[in-house]
Amino acid sequence: MKVVKKILFVLLGLIALLLVVALFVPKAFKSERQIVINKPRQEVFNYLKYVKNQDNFGVWQKADPEMKTSSEGTDGQVGFKYSWDGEKVGKGSQTITKIVEGERIETELDFGFGDPAAAFFIVKDAGTDQTSVTWGITGRSPWPLNLMGLFFDVGKDFEKGLQHLKVVLEK
Repeated sequence: MKVVKKILFVLLGLIALLLVVALFVPKAFKSERQIVINKPRQEVFNYLKYVKNQDNFGVWQKADPEMKTSSEGTDGQVGFKYSWDGEKVGKGSQTITKIVEGERIETELDFGFGDPAAAFFIVKDAGTDQTSVTWGITGRSPWPLNLMGLFFDVGKDFEKGLQHLKVVLEK
């Protein structure tokens, strides 16, 4: 019985320590990655503005091909909402909030907890028939979920997704 009590106290102490550490971890987060694609900027932009095209290059979509999806509105236009529910990727939605033609697409990502995050694609000329694509996200994680920021960086997923995007568009 004494061993069980010691284990319980150690576990409680560990949990308490993590909760205290979470008080000092930033709640705001930002991550972005960039790649150059050998296609003209407008062609790349026209592909990216359709949220459903992320099914062809997004890491999360490829990780859970059995997820159920639905949509509302017209893809490629402000207000379009794409929702998913999957065993591996969970439940959430992405809504187009702003389009700056030929330059930027902004979306709101709602994962069902905390405040929604803001995601974006920025496209710029990078040379003759070359386009720089930046994929990023900003947001806030509520305490104590902000502790996950110490262990998880979505940037690696953006890197993989951008590599997939490059392959898809340069075919």
